[in-house]
This record gives sequence, C-alpha cells and structure tokens, in this order.
Amino acid sequence: QVQLVESGGGLVQAGGSLRLSCAASGRTFSTYAMGWFRQAPGKEREFVAAVRSGGDTYYADSVKGRFTISRDNAKNTVYLQMNSLKPEDTAVYYCAARDSGRSIFELKGYDYWGQGTQVTVSS
Repeated sequence: QVQLVESGGGLVQAGGSLRLSCAASGRTFSTYAMGWFRQAPGKEREFVAAVRSGGDTYYADSVKGRFTISRDNAKNTVYLQMNSLKPEDTAVYYCAARDSGRSIFELKGYDYWGQGTQVTVSS
C-alpha cells in the first residue's frame, strides 16, 4: 500500500509559478511511475505529466514547455514545477502512483492517488 500526500498548492497571479510536491510512503517508490493529473470544476480529471521509474518524462500538450515533473527517489517525492501559469490551469491537482504496466496517460493506469491540492490562478 502506498500513501500519497500533495502540498504546494495555492493562489497565484497569471504568469506566476508554483511547485507542487507529492510525498509517498513505502520502500518501493523508485520502482513506480508517478503522474500528476488535474480536475477543474465541471470537467473530467485529465493527465498533466508523468515520470517513469527510469526518469523518462511526458507532458500534456497544454503544459509542455511550462511545467516540469521531476522525482527524488531518496526523498520518496515527486515534484511539479509550474511556470507561466494561466487561469485555465486552475484545478485540483492530484498525484498518482503506478506499479503496473498500464498506460501512464490514463487515470485507470494508476493504482494509488493522493487527496489533491488546489491551484488557483487569477487573471
């Protein structure tokens, strides 16, 4: 069992930056693919970014070039650095962990989820 706890959300003006963190429990963090998803009011949860155990990273087109996902296996933590934020980035951001071979781009590909952290970008 893996527990995920997100932090770092908040209110920021358009053009600003935030860094989200996700701390994971468990001794096998380094073997998991980790992902970030987000859900805006009235919308479905969507893929934002992912990082494989080997370090390969993937991004949604909407955040490519602005967001960076990274992981620190020594700290059992994955990060999402968000720059040049836009009002449309406003959402609850969720961290997820995957210990299987399913798709890293889909919700159903992940086995564990955090509670989420709110990010609000004002115009």
